Amino acid sequence: KIMLLSTVKKYLQQATTVYFKVQYAQDVPPNFHVTEIGLINKSFIDCGGKLRNEVKINFQLWNANDIEHRITPAKLLHIIELSQEKLHIDDGEVEVEYQTDTIGKYGLDFDGAHFILTTKQTACLALENCGIGTITENKIIKNITEKATNCCTPGGGCC
Repeated sequence: KIMLLSTVKKYLQQATTVYFKVQYAQDVPPNFHVTEIGLINKSFIDCGGKLRNEVKINFQLWNANDIEHRITPAKLLHIIELSQEKLHIDDGEVEVEYQTDTIGKYGLDFDGAHFILTTKQTACLALENCGIGTITENKIIKNITEKATNCCTPGGGCC
């Protein structure tokens, strides 16, 4: 599930407070800072050789020791609008960076009271090269084992 910047702005326009929470974990302390809003353009080639481009709007949250700090919905809206103006950001998927044990990248959702930092997963984007995308669920293990010796070798055309 993705959240667009326009949706974040809509929720902030209706909110009286701003809280973030890590899915299945602790709340982001209420004295967090939004240290960056950026536009990330990632150009890459997948393991099947296809050139790809991905654009995300990135929020970076940071927890400081200034326990009296509280960002308001109006202040966050102002930061977003300033970044849209200066970076020429229209709308797009929001991704959040937040440090727990290491810097993590999260998706974003909203539960009516909190913005939820949702877990993200990696995936192979060239499944057709390995045959994984065409395998039915009951044949996955057998076919992966068979393909591993042929496909996942140097020059086999797989990840």
